[in-house]
Amino acid sequence: MNNMIELKNIVKIYSSKKKIKVLNKLSFSFKSGKIYSLVGPSGSGKSTLLNLISLIDPPTSGNLKISKQVIDFSDKINNDNLRASKIGIIYQDNNLLPDFTAIENIYLARLSIDENKNKALHDAKKLINKLGISNRSNHLSSELSGGEMQRVAIARALINSPQIILADEPTGSLDFKNAKEVFKILLRLKSKNRLIIFATHNRFFANMADCKIELNSGKIKRSTNARIK
Repeated sequence: MNNMIELKNIVKIYSSKKKIKVLNKLSFSFKSGKIYSLVGPSGSGKSTLLNLISLIDPPTSGNLKISKQVIDFSDKINNDNLRASKIGIIYQDNNLLPDFTAIENIYLARLSIDENKNKALHDAKKLINKLGISNRSNHLSSELSGGEMQRVAIARALINSPQIILADEPTGSLDFKNAKEVFKILLRLKSKNRLIIFATHNRFFANMADCKIELNSGKIKRSTNARIK
């Protein structure tokens, strides 16, 4: 398995009234074919790390490589294209567009890399069927349950067949039963050419990963193997 993502001496400082160092010379390599969980107290840097890997937020210093390519955070156009084609993001609050149906929320993400609407719609229908919510295709997000909205969010993240899937507390707003179902879906997405990283406060779900990473004070406190349940 190859290193899909390499972090070297990553520092992230936010400046307001005083400087807050969220990531502190963090170095780590994420391998393809693996699922990683990020755990740690609030403020430990989990979301900041995911935002950095997703190319949304630049580091203050340090280097990030994706597939051996050093990321230039000043090249926004290239990074936007890289994110659209290679990275799928699942948010805690799903971030669905309220004025669009479930199927529209999914295929619109496909149009970010290809203006072929017919193919986008075809791929979106396949995904929504695979996730068991094809009967909700034409419903607005306000008409969906929490579990259904998160399945739509997962389908949207998958529409461009990403090699990297990032999830920030993907079940934080769900009850345990729905959360467990969503994690089953997430774990089934594992493949030898794909990397999955998710942040969670739930130790039960964290232990489902191949590797559990504990963050504290902006550093990796511990990295341990975890067993898929």
